[in-house]
Amino acid sequence: MSTDDASDPPAAYDDLLDRYRRVSNLRQASMFLNWDQQVTMPEGGAPGRARQLSSISATSHELLVDDEVGGWLADCEDAALDDEQAASVREIRREYERNRSVPDELVEQLAEVGSENQQIWQDAKAEDDFESFAPRLEKLRDLSVERAGHIDPEKPAYEVLYEDGQPTLPIERMEELFETLRAEIPPLVDEIRESGTDLAAPFEGEYPEADQRALCAAALDFLGYDRDRGRLDSAPHPFMAGNQFDARVTTRYKPDDPMDALTATVHEFGHASYQLGLRQDRYAEPMGQPRYSIHESQSRFWENHVGRTKPFWEAFLPTLQEHLDGHDDLTPQEAYEAANRIYPENLIRVEADELTYHMHVILRCEIDRAFVQGEIGVDEIPRLWNEKMDDYLGVVPDTDSEGCLQDIHWASGFAGFQGYTLGSVVAAQLDAAIREDLDVDGLVREGEFEPIHEWMTEHVHRHGRRYETEELVEVATGEPLTAAYFVEYAREKFEELYGL
Repeated sequence: MSTDDASDPPAAYDDLLDRYRRVSNLRQASMFLNWDQQVTMPEGGAPGRARQLSSISATSHELLVDDEVGGWLADCEDAALDDEQAASVREIRREYERNRSVPDELVEQLAEVGSENQQIWQDAKAEDDFESFAPRLEKLRDLSVERAGHIDPEKPAYEVLYEDGQPTLPIERMEELFETLRAEIPPLVDEIRESGTDLAAPFEGEYPEADQRALCAAALDFLGYDRDRGRLDSAPHPFMAGNQFDARVTTRYKPDDPMDALTATVHEFGHASYQLGLRQDRYAEPMGQPRYSIHESQSRFWENHVGRTKPFWEAFLPTLQEHLDGHDDLTPQEAYEAANRIYPENLIRVEADELTYHMHVILRCEIDRAFVQGEIGVDEIPRLWNEKMDDYLGVVPDTDSEGCLQDIHWASGFAGFQGYTLGSVVAAQLDAAIREDLDVDGLVREGEFEPIHEWMTEHVHRHGRRYETEELVEVATGEPLTAAYFVEYAREKFEELYGL
């Protein structure tokens, strides 16, 4: 039972929420230990860090699935709760029911293996040595499948693992979105290839890391990043870690491509903006936590619908020229073109252009699924990867470091790549909605980002996990989730850029 009116919840609700806060704080501690492992920890610290993370994971699991939690959930079943309270109970119940059948020992083992894999993956990538990583990948797969069997023995293991990241968006619905993009993106890329049009590629030579770092820091300041609640660092694979009080951004620097570090920084800023926009008075509660199925929409919105627009470059170009030598004559149009070049020959997902990026995601999902389901062995992954790169993008990596070892994700889990494409779909729908209310291009051109932040906070961030994925999209945009806005946006943008 729920109502829009505030009510006095039963004591069981208070006990339930207090327990969940403890679990959330342990998870936050684990996340920041993981951040430290990827950013500042010395390489020799890996064995100890694996045990630390394993202990935290086991303790938080024990607290979550304790019999007391089941009793409190039962007491809340028919209580008169307001809508936010009812949503909190729903979210905690989902986690409790999903995890209660998983043995503590397996939880601890998975956390330890995932942490150990971080350093092993980094070394394997650096040395182009997939064979050294393969046994670890196979072990993690076997443990993950075992866990899936405890959660729901009637479902395919891959679907259970998918629900870790997308618990409120059925996999069938995700596949519908993917089918739309499979049908729309390759023909558009083919048209661009056949056009023979080359966009500006003004960045040549090498750029000192210190200059790139200063440029990325300036971009964060330009966008309104709260330095009192965040920081910028580098990592082998860019990521964001944080909450509404501390949301940290990482990027990485390529000597010959400053645009790569810049777009990655803007992307991770989008993630941080979501975290920093969550309600502080609901920290560690479901209403103060992000809906992870929506997270990527925030990074893709800021990266693509802000950072890759011509108004952005009209405003930001002087800052780039201040930090990077040799570009005093660069025009906003040339910078805009450089940020939006389509280059299917690119091998790396996080460096991919806005369109072919999704083919990188799709091939990973296909390999991911086949491996988890036992349709391919671990030793077949490099070959299958190269075949799919050839089929989807017409390019084959020379090394596994540029191929199946490039992503960090398989070091810790499976069935999570779908969220990247979902993020682009939702970002385009949010972009269409926000432009009904705000002159986004005008604001970006003037460097006035606060109204955009406020709109996203009002329509997305402040809700936390009150709504499930598709409901949140509809609440934010007024329409059901659809890929139509992304298709329309992509075709309109790239037809104009390439004169199609």
